[in-house]
Amino acid sequence: MPELPEVQAHAERLTAEFGGDTLARFTPVAFHALKTVVPAPEASVGQPLREVGRRGKYLLLDFGADTFVVHLMQGGRLKPDPKQTARPKGGLARWTFADSRALLLTEQGTERRAGVWVSVTDGVRDRPPLDDLGPEATEISAEDLAARFAARGVRLHTFLRDQGAIAGLGRRLANEVCHRAQLSPFASTKTLGLDGATKVVAAIHDAVEEGLAYERSRPDMSASADRPGGVHHRTGQPCPVCGDTVREVAYAKYQVNYCPTCQTGGKVLADNTTSKFLK
Repeated sequence: MPELPEVQAHAERLTAEFGGDTLARFTPVAFHALKTVVPAPEASVGQPLREVGRRGKYLLLDFGADTFVVHLMQGGRLKPDPKQTARPKGGLARWTFADSRALLLTEQGTERRAGVWVSVTDGVRDRPPLDDLGPEATEISAEDLAARFAARGVRLHTFLRDQGAIAGLGRRLANEVCHRAQLSPFASTKTLGLDGATKVVAAIHDAVEEGLAYERSRPDMSASADRPGGVHHRTGQPCPVCGDTVREVAYAKYQVNYCPTCQTGGKVLADNTTSKFLK
């Protein structure tokens, strides 16, 4: 799933390419794509696209009074649509502009969870689906994060992936942040304190900045396998820091990658969902 670096860089590319263009038509290609009824998307017809912003993993298409909120989920993409076919493969929604260009939201795979919400721009961040998001991952302070850690005892990896706790990170960045902070992905957040929170904040900034630099060097959003990192999806490869073998804890739909030497004092985590926390 695209995370903060990928979504932010893509928002910047879309603003550069389509910013200022006037919306001529919005078409929900798939009936389930549009998640809201009021305000009507037609209200933005005739309005220029001010910018494409971001909140967490959501794209925000700002047309002045109203904003289209787009979540790409696992297999979604929002890209220029030069062909504009009536039934595009995986097509969910299309924004057609007055200059005849268009943007198309697609989703590959079977989940069909990507979607579009329309909200009034004034207060869009305080309304669904953005109202339940935690603070931006790159904006939270170590003190605030430490307080959030203390209030909720869960595994660090779980906390980092929870958009209500902190917004913008996902499975890949959770792996990378834990590795850079030299903390076990299974460490209980209640044990980390301010020192642990300080390490996590620094690791977040480091991982996000690396990802942003890479994404901004590209003409389009990267594939998951191409994104930079030290441990994510690198099971069996040497850790770039110490040379130990990168390990994994496999779950049904994802895996937690880590380096035993860097993160768990040399201990190998049991590869099942009942693994105990490591301090």
